[in-house]
Amino acid sequence: MHSFLRRLIPDASPLSHRERIRSAMGALIGILATGLLSRAAIGSDSALPAMIAPMGASAVLLFAVPASPLAQPWSIVGGNLVAALVGVTVAALVPNPFLAASLAISCAIALMMALRCLHPPSGAVALTAVLGGHEIHELGYAFVLWPVGANSLLLLAVALLFNNLTGRSYPHVTVPTPVDHGTKDPAPSARAGITAADLDAVLGEYDQILDVRRGDLQAIILQAQIHAYRRRTGQATCADIMSRDVIAVAPGDSLKTVLDLLRRRRVKALPVTDESARVLGIVTQTDILHKTVWEMRGPRLGLGRRVGLTLTRGRAPHGSVEDIMTAPVRTARAETPIADIVLWMSDSGLHHLPVVGPDGRLVGIVSQTDLVAELLAEMSGHSDPLPRRVASDPAPLPASAVSIAEAV
Repeated sequence: MHSFLRRLIPDASPLSHRERIRSAMGALIGILATGLLSRAAIGSDSALPAMIAPMGASAVLLFAVPASPLAQPWSIVGGNLVAALVGVTVAALVPNPFLAASLAISCAIALMMALRCLHPPSGAVALTAVLGGHEIHELGYAFVLWPVGANSLLLLAVALLFNNLTGRSYPHVTVPTPVDHGTKDPAPSARAGITAADLDAVLGEYDQILDVRRGDLQAIILQAQIHAYRRRTGQATCADIMSRDVIAVAPGDSLKTVLDLLRRRRVKALPVTDESARVLGIVTQTDILHKTVWEMRGPRLGLGRRVGLTLTRGRAPHGSVEDIMTAPVRTARAETPIADIVLWMSDSGLHHLPVVGPDGRLVGIVSQTDLVAELLAEMSGHSDPLPRRVASDPAPLPASAVSIAEAV
């Protein structure tokens, strides 16, 4: 009996109190704003309904599970409009209310699936069009525009503002897009372990709609693999593998100074720091090659970049490091587990990652070479820490080399 009862209660993902409060507050603001604006638009003495009940169900999706495919903008707007059109049409053609309600909901589901705008509350919209009473029937196809269309757009507008202002990405972005190197090869994280093709094959066999995007599911599986790798191999951190004798440059240093350092020290990247050693950015060989033009005396800023920088900053550039450096730059902490930086340095195309202390000051740098060497050592069962290296390392391995992490 106990096991049967447990099957009736869904497993819940761990959720913080902050997220619970944010969801509840979003629904409160969303429904309140939609109702007040709708009432203001039609007037307090109008016979038109200011809001329909299915908006409450839509609010649950838009504010409690905004990452769901069922809660995206096209889902709520397209789903509700399609369901309203179907409901009004069926109500006009089929006199029996229960048969009409059944047909309206089934046809609405079929159309929403075909148009990729499945939205569960839209079933209630179709039902409202059929069983909503005389006032709803009198509206005819105007019911599609008001209140369904207006309510949906107002609630969506509030969801867009609230979710993004409170730190959520909405419309939901599945995962950051890997750097495109202009080749046919997939991203490094997609070349080993569970691939997108593997996931598609399993989902095809499963043959059911899941309330999660495929990209999110793939990202969750990949992160679970990283956590499992960390659990199996221990807690090697950036401090264990980073180069500590780091060569850095100032934002005001000349392009010639950067080029000379890259050549003389045989490095591929230089952190850019201020007078307090706080990291401001990073300058790489790629920055030198792509953001400058070359002449006999060395690299200089081209006319197009000079104009662009002048318009952006409101002052003319001086041909210094700050004119070509990548900023802001992603950094790690000395205590960051190396498992956490595997994906940062593969799909993002990063070859070097500055390491900073609690005060944001530069304490080291990790290269792909450092990372791959440590992963190979762990795969070979070597427990001795790698010898400390200075920042002058050989040419970085191609991004594909880092995909070894997904195979561990």
